[in-house]
Amino acid sequence: MQDMNILEDEKMILERYTMAMDRIAQIQDDRTVMEPYRDYFEKTAAFLLLIREFQNRKEEINKSGIEVQKQWNQKLYEDILPEYYDHSYGNPSYAVKCLGDVYGPLLSAVYAEIRGAVVYAFEDRLWDITVLCELFLEIYNDFEQEEIPSADAVKKIFYWYVSDYSEEFMDQRIRAMLDPSCNFATRIIMESDLNDLRYLYRFGEYISENELRMAAFLNTLPQEEIDAMARTYTEGYRIGFINGRKDIGKKKVVNIRYNLGFERMIRAAVLQFETMGLQPTIYRYATHLLNKKQHIRIGYTGAVANKQYDYDHRGDDALLLDEDFVRRKLRVMQNTYENYKNLAAVHGGPAVVEIFGEKPFVPLSKKEVLTLSENQQKRKVMMDNQASQITYRYIKGEERSFTIIAYPIPEIGPQFEDIFRDTVKINNLDYKKYEKIQQNIIDTLDMGVAVHIKGSGRNRTDLLVQLHERKDPEKETIFENCVADVNIPVGEVFTSPKLTGTNGVLHVSRVYLNELQYRDLSITFRNGKTAEYTCGNFATEEENKKYILENILYHHPWLPLGEFAIGTNTTAYVVARKYGIQEKMPILIAEKMGPHFAVGDTCYSWQEDTPVYNQDGKEIIARDNEVSILRKTNLDQAYFGCHTDITIPYEELEYIKVIREDGGTVSIIENGRFVLPGTEELNTPLKEEESWQK
Repeated sequence: MQDMNILEDEKMILERYTMAMDRIAQIQDDRTVMEPYRDYFEKTAAFLLLIREFQNRKEEINKSGIEVQKQWNQKLYEDILPEYYDHSYGNPSYAVKCLGDVYGPLLSAVYAEIRGAVVYAFEDRLWDITVLCELFLEIYNDFEQEEIPSADAVKKIFYWYVSDYSEEFMDQRIRAMLDPSCNFATRIIMESDLNDLRYLYRFGEYISENELRMAAFLNTLPQEEIDAMARTYTEGYRIGFINGRKDIGKKKVVNIRYNLGFERMIRAAVLQFETMGLQPTIYRYATHLLNKKQHIRIGYTGAVANKQYDYDHRGDDALLLDEDFVRRKLRVMQNTYENYKNLAAVHGGPAVVEIFGEKPFVPLSKKEVLTLSENQQKRKVMMDNQASQITYRYIKGEERSFTIIAYPIPEIGPQFEDIFRDTVKINNLDYKKYEKIQQNIIDTLDMGVAVHIKGSGRNRTDLLVQLHERKDPEKETIFENCVADVNIPVGEVFTSPKLTGTNGVLHVSRVYLNELQYRDLSITFRNGKTAEYTCGNFATEEENKKYILENILYHHPWLPLGEFAIGTNTTAYVVARKYGIQEKMPILIAEKMGPHFAVGDTCYSWQEDTPVYNQDGKEIIARDNEVSILRKTNLDQAYFGCHTDITIPYEELEYIKVIREDGGTVSIIENGRFVLPGTEELNTPLKEEESWQK
């Protein structure tokens, strides 16, 4: 009976889909909508008909040569590519120019939601395409009337589309994260002939030369090298459970996140994870607005067709965020996790492969885009906080782990292959050697009450970071000795500092955070909280502050200093300088190339009550700060749902000094070099660089 009901549902969806597409096909001949709106509807209708054509011809296209598949990939993404974006309704500026400042941003947001149909066509998600078509037609029908509908009327149509289907959208997202049987990407990875690069076009993502060249390059490597790369990644995940004293045997699922082009490595990793008893979930970044997090892609992805397009639509949820919607979304999320609680209980956490080497993206600031009001910003902060609490109730922080590793892509430059091989070496540095050196640093830091970090030259950093007190020095330590398990590569010691008394300025001339570039970034801390901030990206101070508020503070009025760390990976630092790729290094590696400071939650958020130990057996007691400890009395005030690392490179550093209780100081770094006894070997790569330069 259940199967019959499923068949009946599929038949009903097909009927709805056919009716909607047939009506959309008539729009080109209609003259019922006046200009300037007619052009918008005709072009959007043409896009949806292109989706239908692809669906009808998908089997034929998949059997075609690679040039045909490239042409279709171009067709499906063409209108938002940079060279065409100035005349795309996906561009809020163009939409406002053509449709006015009332309807332009709104209809551009609708168009951005409709563009999700590309990936739904590849995944055979007929229901998703159908409801998008019905959304489009409902708005179109309103514009066919004698009087143009009010902006509020159009907004309500879109609002209720998202709200009414929120259960389905949320179910798809959470199930894809938890359930290995949602295996669209996994099947492509494990069943395709990876020597035939046509497989890349089966994902439905935009495919650039990066993905094609990356896959082709990996195909030149012997299997033992591929297996070794995968082993570094999977072993980091496994060792993360061991070092965290967590039982990986309780887990059955690992979530793999990566960028297309790395399928040979990912296939090897899937097989290695299977020997640990783990099945993969490999889900795409969110495509429905309900599940998006600004412009950030969480999940697997191809190339970003146009980063400005993604950035322009980061605030589209301004159309949704009233109190009723927030309550509904949280309720739906809670119910969905409850439905999948058994799968959530065996979810081990993410294993992430990051990429680096893309041209740094500096977005244009546009007045035409949708932005959250002040009340909506507060609502969003609250909603994200509550959503995190729901997630961690079902995927318990004290039982899960993660790992993350990074590799360059061909866009990094003509020396890509050399950079790639050097990155592999960085990812496989001898962690035992670093463990010993870093322990010398930790022993010195443990004797301090504070650390003074001072920039040199144009770097204006002058920051005093307060440290926690140890009650039992024989058994307790303040800093974690990071030796490349979950956080690859090796090379840092870190802590959650005390906030009270942590004061001063953090400044860096240029840094790349969450896929966005910042120039001349400056943050002032008072008692460990962000008090002032600015950068040099835009012409006005207002634009610069808004940029930081949205993309580092995530609309919070302030954030605490959640982490202070000292990076020790001078090998990575020298490699970056050797190839001139400092600003292209991902934060995962960049944070190991100098002291770094994270604004937001601590490194131990949601797991502060779980004991953590260094290799010497000492417990790391600095897991909380004055904000995170509020979880014991008011959970809503304890977490912020973000953690952004900002690194000062060695060349911008005058010193790092530990301040003892008696007022004396001990230097760890002076003028960009390690001076603490027992750390001299860290200067070897730096001396080699000096000899090269001579």
